[in-house]
Amino acid sequence: MDYDVARIRSAFPSLESGWAQFDGPGGTQTPRAVGEAVASVLTGPLSNRGTLGESEQRAEEAVQGFRLAMADLVGGDPRGIVHGRSATQLAYDVSRLLSRGWAHGDEVVVTRLDHDSNVRPWVQAAERVGAAVRWVDFDPATGELATEAVEAALSDRTRLVAVTAASNLIGTMPDVAAIAASVHAVGALLYVDGVHFTAHELPDVGALGADFFTCSPYKFLGPHCGVLAADPGLLETLMPDKLLPATNAVPERFEYGTLPYELLAGVTAAVDVLAGLAESPGEHAGESDAQATRRARLTASYAALHEHEERLRARIEAGLAELPGATLWSRATRRTPTLLVTFAGHEASEVTRRLAERKVLAPSGNFYALEASRRLGLGDLGGLRVGLAPYTDAEDVDRLLDGLAAALG
Repeated sequence: MDYDVARIRSAFPSLESGWAQFDGPGGTQTPRAVGEAVASVLTGPLSNRGTLGESEQRAEEAVQGFRLAMADLVGGDPRGIVHGRSATQLAYDVSRLLSRGWAHGDEVVVTRLDHDSNVRPWVQAAERVGAAVRWVDFDPATGELATEAVEAALSDRTRLVAVTAASNLIGTMPDVAAIAASVHAVGALLYVDGVHFTAHELPDVGALGADFFTCSPYKFLGPHCGVLAADPGLLETLMPDKLLPATNAVPERFEYGTLPYELLAGVTAAVDVLAGLAESPGEHAGESDAQATRRARLTASYAALHEHEERLRARIEAGLAELPGATLWSRATRRTPTLLVTFAGHEASEVTRRLAERKVLAPSGNFYALEASRRLGLGDLGGLRVGLAPYTDAEDVDRLLDGLAAALG
């Protein structure tokens, strides 16, 4: 399959603005198909879920379609797919539920590589019940989070380990499957932040060994919301507070109030766009599900996307190496195409501003990976982050490198 980036770019109306967008790790641009799916559900016949009329059926179809699409994307069970307002909200919800069973002397493990949404909820929950928090550091020289470092923090009192599948700041992808094996060996649960990971690598929650896996569709072409994937049997053991007439069925027991059906339809559309990244228009028209399953199409598309992004990442890294005073902090062996850079004698925020004058968007900051930024010695300011997305092309990269050379010149 060919990766036709020009075809892909044509599906994004926002790119007509002329900006080169390198802010994908903070949220990608939205393809036309996703906007149309949201509008169609929101403006068509729509009411609460049911089976009696078209408006009820459309709401039900939006929910079930969302669960099926996300299960295909993460390799999970549709009955274990939970919608949330954001990954942060979901982490707080789960931390409050799990910590009901924690006691003084229990332990929770967090890492300094993670986004704060996979740190603070667990730290605060542990503090409330008197559980201890054990921190795992990564190597600032290499950006690596060693499995052995996590293993050293485990004990028979460990109740939960929270780890990222990919750092949103420097792209590092720890060996989550190996970490999961060690975590489960001591009888603990593993909560994996897959928000940044899912934008670049096709998840398989079973292979990763994640008890809980979260992601955010707006990081991979969808609308603003969060998704949690877990085994339905595990979710059955958790009992959140809920309204008396509300269903107690899983996964609905975790979703308060009326769901945003239009956003759920947008998520489904985003997954379908991802599944078609490496296909020619109409390539699977008329084929049965057995001939072309969405998971198989996603596998092929992610493979093509990976090759495309790796080519561009290598080109950017080569260009950065020629810039005076540039330090690249993304150094792990396995990492996403997300690069954190600082520049001797130049504030990263000023370089960002100079790029913006050329309609190149590469934001600066710590991007809520506060512990990681501090561990790197960058304090709370962080650096300039360059992130690739499915629509990034070689011309974007040239504009970025030319802009950086001018800003530093």
